Amino acid sequence: MKKKVLVVDDERDIVDLLTYNLKKEGYDVLTAYNGQEALLKAASRPDLIVLDLMMPLLDGFETCKRLKADPSTLSIPVIFLTAKSGEIDEVVGFELGADDYIQKPISPRKFVARVKALLRRVESVAEETPSAERIIRADGLEINRSTFTVKLGKREIFFPKKEFELLALLAASPGRVYTREMLLNSIWGSDVVVVDRTIDVHIRKIREKLGDHAYLIETIKGVGYRFKD
Repeated sequence: MKKKVLVVDDERDIVDLLTYNLKKEGYDVLTAYNGQEALLKAASRPDLIVLDLMMPLLDGFETCKRLKADPSTLSIPVIFLTAKSGEIDEVVGFELGADDYIQKPISPRKFVARVKALLRRVESVAEETPSAERIIRADGLEINRSTFTVKLGKREIFFPKKEFELLALLAASPGRVYTREMLLNSIWGSDVVVVDRTIDVHIRKIREKLGDHAYLIETIKGVGYRFKD
């Protein structure tokens, strides 16, 4: 079955360019020209969303935030497109749950390669976890990898996609120490350039949400993190 990609940008020339190159590689393509239209089109559950940052009506940051707050679109991977540069924008994008970040002007060949790499990574993560291991339990904490939900007792806690993936990765191997580099490569992939600070910010947010259970995520000074054994 063909993969479906939603391309969102207020510049029609860019939408046409990306659409042409994606279709040439065999993808089905949906298009939108602002964030509000993107949210409507996302209801059809595309396999990937390519999202421009600077758009009218609803910018890319707010659009991504709403996508990740909706359980029906939470797990859809997002690639940000931007003419901006700088660590601050990059960190904010990843904090909101983006999976990759591509600067304009866009090389069609590089763009298609990043789309393929991200979709392969999403598929490999889904395949590597047997169904019996999709629910992880520890000290009243329940992490369901099938539904992307986290519960503490009977209370459900919302985690954006990247925070969820980090928590689930650590919890799946209690006692195993992960360096920041290992976590970056596992969650964002080696093709995506992400600063170490991104991991620390995500871990801090995870601990805040876990509250009294924050102790489950242990810091190994100078190395990385692990889930309490």
